[in-house]
Amino acid sequence: MIFQSIYKELPLAVLFGFKSMNRICQTATALGKTGFEWVFDGQPSSPVLLRKTFERLGATYIKLGQLVASSPSLFPEEYVREFHSCLDQTAPVPFNQMHKVLKNELGAGYMGEIFEDINPVPLASASIAQVYAAKLISGEDVVIKIQRPGVKNILSTDLNFLYYSAVILERLVPRLQHVSLAGILSEIRRTVFEECDFFKEAENIKIFAEFLATSGNTRVVTPCLYPHASSKRVLTMERLHGIPLTNREQFLKSTDHPQRIIGAAFETWMASIAGCELFHADLHAGNLMILEDGRVGFIDFGIVGRISKKTQEGVMSLIQGMMMRNYMAIAESMLVIGMTRNKVDTVLLAKDLEDFYDTSESLAEENFSAYAADSASMANLDEPEQILLEMVRIAETHGIRFPREFTLLLKQFLYFDSYGDLIFDMDMMMDGMMPDIEALQKKLEWLE
Repeated sequence: MIFQSIYKELPLAVLFGFKSMNRICQTATALGKTGFEWVFDGQPSSPVLLRKTFERLGATYIKLGQLVASSPSLFPEEYVREFHSCLDQTAPVPFNQMHKVLKNELGAGYMGEIFEDINPVPLASASIAQVYAAKLISGEDVVIKIQRPGVKNILSTDLNFLYYSAVILERLVPRLQHVSLAGILSEIRRTVFEECDFFKEAENIKIFAEFLATSGNTRVVTPCLYPHASSKRVLTMERLHGIPLTNREQFLKSTDHPQRIIGAAFETWMASIAGCELFHADLHAGNLMILEDGRVGFIDFGIVGRISKKTQEGVMSLIQGMMMRNYMAIAESMLVIGMTRNKVDTVLLAKDLEDFYDTSESLAEENFSAYAADSASMANLDEPEQILLEMVRIAETHGIRFPREFTLLLKQFLYFDSYGDLIFDMDMMMDGMMPDIEALQKKLEWLE
């Protein structure tokens, strides 16, 4: 029976191998280097060794590393921590290679017919695409997101090979089926392929822009799209000029009401959980742009999340509980959202969460002076990651496992929570911010 199952899956696996023999050889070479390093470089830990191997293997595995880093509910903590470095910017591809993509997607006359100028130095470089500043012939300042050449084929080869290898491995070792490795890889494959389809990202932006318009929200904006300068592998958008929230010091100097600005971003994101069919799942400081007129720009909709109506109630209750430090509400909400086979003692779970928060706050108070003195540290996103890891660990000790969509949402909330001193500054409340906070509370009650 086992060999019959393997035989059914093998032709597809072999097919992908023959189609991409060169890539298979590259993979074997990288694995050989890893083995050599393990023998002659002091036998580094498994997470370090695996992270270095992924970096050698390129786009697909860097993307997998990013997914490991953002999925603490699926992978061990030591791997999540180690793979966090995969979130950093990757080495850029020379523009002459990106020029070929533009030519193939938009036509040989894209310069002069569509664009007046393109800066060949990328503004950002990631595992799937690079972003460039440009100007349309009609005069608008834009950014162009260009997919790296050949990345879709590499992703397809690697992910299909990994998926069918996992299927065969689960047939050979049935006890691995409870890990659902093939299921995880199938979901990763779907998510990554969606990121490669810039039509999909454009649709995400349109959906969110319609949500803003329908709700009458003028405090948050998304970039305008230019369909005539876009394709499945090229996405041209309005360039939003302002201060990225990564530059916290400059942002604080630029406005007398930083709380109002960050509060508007937070309230908008919260409202989108229930009022929009998707929420921005990668809205870290680098994807928040503070515009000159005080509005907030949400950029980069490559990663979005969707949660069912059934889950929304639990999510909103959990976020309210976290804001109000209602640990029993947090515990009960975690039970609603997560998956468990055993009965959970919510009183004990609430006590563990309270102990964790008390410890975290004590450490924060002890280190506040040194922390506040370094503006770069204030914008560091490591703290939300640490809190997320610990909350997931606490849930798992009580037999609760969260779906990946929820961990994306929780991590996003914790990004905002790391700016809590701006959103819920007591002095600003006394100086007139209280109405805004009350409006947010009413919004949360309505969303329930």
